[in-house]
Amino acid sequence: MKIQDFLDHHRIAGNPFAEEDAQNDTVFKRTCLESTFHPAWDKIYGNPDDPSTAIVFGEKGAGKTALKLQMVRQFERHDTDHPERKTFVVLYDDFNPFLDRFIDRVGPKRPVEKVLAHWKLWDHIDAILALGTTQLVSKLIEGGGREKHRLAGPQARDLSLLAACYDQSTGETFPSRWARLRRLVGYKTWKSSWSGWLGMVATALMAGALVSGGVRGNLEWTRLWWPWTLLVAAWAPWLWRRARAWWTARWIVRSMRTGNRTTGQLAQALARMPEVDLAGQPLPKHARSDDRYELLAKFQGVLAALGYTGMVVIVDRVDEPHAVNGQAERMRLLVWPMLDNKFLKSPGLGFKLLLPEELYRFIEREDEQFNQRARLDKQNLVPGLEWTGETLYDIASQRVKAASVGSPPATLAQLFDPAVDQRRLIDGLRSLRVPRHLFKFLHRLLVSHCHSHTSEQPVWTIPLEQFERELAVFKRDQDAFDRGLAPR
Repeated sequence: MKIQDFLDHHRIAGNPFAEEDAQNDTVFKRTCLESTFHPAWDKIYGNPDDPSTAIVFGEKGAGKTALKLQMVRQFERHDTDHPERKTFVVLYDDFNPFLDRFIDRVGPKRPVEKVLAHWKLWDHIDAILALGTTQLVSKLIEGGGREKHRLAGPQARDLSLLAACYDQSTGETFPSRWARLRRLVGYKTWKSSWSGWLGMVATALMAGALVSGGVRGNLEWTRLWWPWTLLVAAWAPWLWRRARAWWTARWIVRSMRTGNRTTGQLAQALARMPEVDLAGQPLPKHARSDDRYELLAKFQGVLAALGYTGMVVIVDRVDEPHAVNGQAERMRLLVWPMLDNKFLKSPGLGFKLLLPEELYRFIEREDEQFNQRARLDKQNLVPGLEWTGETLYDIASQRVKAASVGSPPATLAQLFDPAVDQRRLIDGLRSLRVPRHLFKFLHRLLVSHCHSHTSEQPVWTIPLEQFERELAVFKRDQDAFDRGLAPR
């Protein structure tokens, strides 16, 4: 008996339990994305008009990635409904490029744990600014400059400075992209060009004098020192600016351990900015968080000028980078610098940290100093994404309904023999704990049932005995997997 025949009999298009990862789950994205929420959703999502921080711990398959997708969708809907009060969302869920650069600079041949021990809060802020700046610059450029009139001089300068340091787009060369951005936001750099023009004028005059003297046969003056001294003096301001820009760029590149900007690229950009615009501005050229906080505030100021009243950073998949490889200690080294109350409570900025449950065990063992710094009691902490049997039953029912093509739509209960009543289903599903285990079990149950019958003698409902048997086998495999004894 084919599983497709079983589903067609119940007028269900496709197996609603085939996918286990929300990132690739078409059924979830099509319907459940906006209809099935975790009971702690309001606490996690908060108010988009006043973004807040939430720290969520959950085991694998508990729905952390689904939460991320749902938050992104809800923020998009809020922006559509309230274009004057938009929320800028940064997805901080791919750590690989930042960690790869960090390891290359700190110690590519050292043990990963010792390298990650040097990861600091400012490395996180650099990464977040890189993601946010790249996203914003791309949005402005792709929008064709419609936002240009909304940026005043200080914001245009700040965005140009942020882009010089943090824009990591690979879609085009940095010089051309930075030039396009300056034109779009109306940031003029002609004030920085006077030293170059002075040198070129002096060079042109010297060349003219040489040609004129050669024609008249009078080049005795070229043996004097002062004409050449004047030429060098004319070029001195330009050379001094270039030298200072290169030195500043060198320190910035050295300090930004997660960046991809070269010293030459950054020096060229800084040299194009007028000195008056750079004077007193925070630059990420020291190994400290203070400058990064100021740059983050500048980025928020640019966003405010573009109509964004808040900014949200969603952190997910901290167990997936190559350098972490799911190891709890490495995850702790990566995440702990971010657990700082000053950072997490930045005005107008909300963090949604979706973390593996293994990290919560470390928190339970931390000392008073850590607790005073992190103040997790103020961060909307969710110790575990727990699902009741009733909630899991509702999720499964919603997915069956979403995949149904009949009228009325199919229900989860009709897939089972009447002996498997709703109470027995709820009690059985409760032991599965999380949605991913739920989907795995129901998929395995459907396959097992169909393989137990022929196409000539089909059975269109799953009997109680098979439900009990498959549930017992699945729970045994699940317990073995939790203890690390067997794959599932």
